[in-house]
Amino acid sequence: MNPNEFAIEAKGIAKEFSGVRVLDNINVGIRSGEIMGLIGENGAGKSTLIKILCGIYQPTEGEIFLDGHQVTVKDYLAARSLGIGIVPQEFNLINHLAVYENIFLGNEIKKGAFLDKAQMREKASAQMKALKMNVDVNQLVSNLSVAEKQMVEVSKAIMLNARVLIFDEPTTTLTSNEVEILFDLMRKLKADGVTMIFVSHKLHEIKTICDRLTVLRDGKLITVEEVSDVNEADIARQMIGREFSQVFPPKVEADSEKTILEVEHLSVEGLINDVSFNLKHGEILGFAGLVGAGRTETMEALIGIRKISSGTIKVKGKQVLIRKPADAVQNRIAYMSEDRQGKGIEPDFDIPENMSLISMKWKYRKGFMIDKKSEDKAAQAYVQKFSIVAASRKMALRFFSGGNQQKVYLSRWMDTDPEILILDEPTRGIDVNAKHEIYEFIHSLAEQGISCIMISSEMEEIIGLCSRVYVMKEGQITNCLTGDDINEEEIMFNATGLKGKIQK
Repeated sequence: MNPNEFAIEAKGIAKEFSGVRVLDNINVGIRSGEIMGLIGENGAGKSTLIKILCGIYQPTEGEIFLDGHQVTVKDYLAARSLGIGIVPQEFNLINHLAVYENIFLGNEIKKGAFLDKAQMREKASAQMKALKMNVDVNQLVSNLSVAEKQMVEVSKAIMLNARVLIFDEPTTTLTSNEVEILFDLMRKLKADGVTMIFVSHKLHEIKTICDRLTVLRDGKLITVEEVSDVNEADIARQMIGREFSQVFPPKVEADSEKTILEVEHLSVEGLINDVSFNLKHGEILGFAGLVGAGRTETMEALIGIRKISSGTIKVKGKQVLIRKPADAVQNRIAYMSEDRQGKGIEPDFDIPENMSLISMKWKYRKGFMIDKKSEDKAAQAYVQKFSIVAASRKMALRFFSGGNQQKVYLSRWMDTDPEILILDEPTRGIDVNAKHEIYEFIHSLAEQGISCIMISSEMEEIIGLCSRVYVMKEGQITNCLTGDDINEEEIMFNATGLKGKIQK
């Protein structure tokens, strides 16, 4: 193939952090108007590679070519000027600015010396409508759901009119319907000649939208293949270097006679209305529904992030008052947020510092001093327990892959010794092998008597793990499914309101 047929090409790319080589001699070219899948386990080097292509990192070795000509991508602005845009995995939005201001940030439309706000609002609104998101572009980004923020990031990248667009895990917060809307948009961009790199841990998405795929493992290039030539099992095998079968552990039988949590008539003004549910000892309880159904808001009210307007919470039969997250921790309730960057990890802290952030006061503080030895010993135990890939426990988490950040975040909550663990999208940004590890871990917690509530947009997780499933729609519970009724059809019927009666 003529090298000029590559819209963008990486030649001999390598990257080292603190002397540790995380990318080694990567050679890959992407054709004009092609969608290239980029896949690999957490820590394989995917994020590092795309950050090099976007100018966020500089390579230790190697060159980047556009249309056969070597270029220097010295920073993010240089990448934009070269026509390279990115939809990042972690949001790069400014909460106190309006939606339209975020979409055009650094790319403002002007009329003379002044900003043409009317045109920016009009274009931003049209783009959000094209993505079928009913969002007022004048409202602050801080008011949006995680899925809506994701679509703002997509709109922001598209407005750059980039020649090369990189999508880094863009579907992790989206429903299946929203994913299809995004894919339709990507197909239109492809028809217009835009070159795309699509990073995903979801193998069926790679098969659906990509022309070819690049597999990385341990910082090395494993293969570049036509998607039509491989199946999902082949891809998984190339990612992890061995045979892999995604099988859910057998469901745990909860103690139906022992209720650990009772929530009655819980309401949060404008968000959830009269929500009642219970959680059994050692149960894995699922919460399903479309984006915006109120699942996350219910759990945020339960642990004191949102103000409850009415309702009661009982833990082990005793009514408790939870006004702030510290009250939830005191009642041994832990909450792992879906928003890893916004409400989860501290990117500038290392593993021990992140892990001990909540439990510091009663576990690692001795007078005015911190018992660093005990803190580091605990961190090492979690690194082993969750198979966290880290060049050093002392490296800031901003340099970790998304999946390894997620595992550190989970370690923090487990260090509080919870009896009730709420997991909101626990496998977001985690590869197939790490997902299996998380499933086994949740299963083992339930077997030990720890009660888990799991919110997930991945239907197979809800169906495969949960003994009961509450389905929500527009801030209310529409049904509680058990047994054979926990299937995709019943969940979707109840989530959309097409069928099903409330069962008490």
